[in-house]
Amino acid sequence: MGQPDRLICVLGMHRSGTSCLTGSLQDAGLFLGDCHTWNPFNRKGNRENAEFVDLNDAILAANDGAWNKPPRKSVWHLEHTRKASEILQRHREVTALGFKDPRTLLVLEGWKQVYPNIEFIGIMRHPNAVAASLLNRENMPRSEALVLWYKYNKLLYKECRGGRFPVLCFDEDEEVFHQKLDTVIQSLDLGGENKDQRFYDDELRTSNRAQHEPLPWKVQRLYDHLLKICL
Repeated sequence: MGQPDRLICVLGMHRSGTSCLTGSLQDAGLFLGDCHTWNPFNRKGNRENAEFVDLNDAILAANDGAWNKPPRKSVWHLEHTRKASEILQRHREVTALGFKDPRTLLVLEGWKQVYPNIEFIGIMRHPNAVAASLLNRENMPRSEALVLWYKYNKLLYKECRGGRFPVLCFDEDEEVFHQKLDTVIQSLDLGGENKDQRFYDDELRTSNRAQHEPLPWKVQRLYDHLLKICL
């Protein structure tokens, strides 16, 4: 069974700039397959391929979890591994296949087993900005959103510490964010052409102001740790 030459995965919490990062990588030449290019909460689309999202959802459901109810551990069954292999096999002619789904952080070990040389790029965002965005999209209480932010980003921090891949901060000013994004894109060598028009649009970054409400100490500590490993 064949696989793409490269598999590149964007890691990050929901509402943390993963769509912007993935769209930018797509513009730079990363192939995403059949991905969403519009939705009510992101007019440029979340750039998610439903095959990957549906599989991740199925794995979470099999472990009595969901995107907003992370299980303690996500065990892949044989059917999940087989499905992941089938998805990759269908893209075996692709030089560099990419995918993005925040749920991937919750089921990551299985993807690493299916494709041991998987490459990662991470992105994170201030907890209060994520909480405000989740309140707008899901009517999720701030306290619940901060707990979720912590669970996702703890996994991101753990993975980055172990594997050392680039992590961007979506709280950066647009110019600084683009400079660091360009560095990541150049390092990936995706073969795409430089475009004058960027995928990033500040209007897409809803709830972009970091609110001043104090954070729970462990959330603040994790955010500070993530800042230190960001580009």
